[in-house]
Amino acid sequence: MTVQIPSAGPLLTVTRPVVDDVSVRLTAAAVLTVVVLAAVTGQWWLYGVLAVDFALRAAGRRTLSPLGALTHHVARPRLRVAPRPTSAAPKRFAAGIGAVLTAAAFAVWLGQVVLTSAPGSGAVVVSPVVWGITVVMIAFPTLEAAFGLCVGCKVYALLIRLGVLPADACVDCAPSVRR
Repeated sequence: MTVQIPSAGPLLTVTRPVVDDVSVRLTAAAVLTVVVLAAVTGQWWLYGVLAVDFALRAAGRRTLSPLGALTHHVARPRLRVAPRPTSAAPKRFAAGIGAVLTAAAFAVWLGQVVLTSAPGSGAVVVSPVVWGITVVMIAFPTLEAAFGLCVGCKVYALLIRLGVLPADACVDCAPSVRR
């Protein structure tokens, strides 16, 4: 996408990777649905699916993401809302956080299944770690889907302000940019 920025002279044209914020919010709603489904049914293997999905979106391969495809091909076309372009970098960073959290929850759950799979060992009790990640994975997508508040994006902007990431990593996040 090309964004034109008015300046003292002719328009300055900047090309930056963007995503549709409406689609991002729909994908967050889909993530929320899968997390709640996993928690309610005890189907914790769904965290493995989510981890792969988040990793694909974090790597910029949202067209390969099952939830991204669902949003793009099924949910988004049904909404008659104009696209709202937003910088892709912080959204990819947020997806990376989701990938790490869901992969950790899946690994902990899988470890419990392997350790307690001996005959007569009884049902697997889900670790407090998995439940803690579940709380976060309900809170963050809810904030994104319902209110457009991307916690990972806020962390990304903070990292730019702290100088951990370069200011040009995100035109929308840099402290010198006025909205």
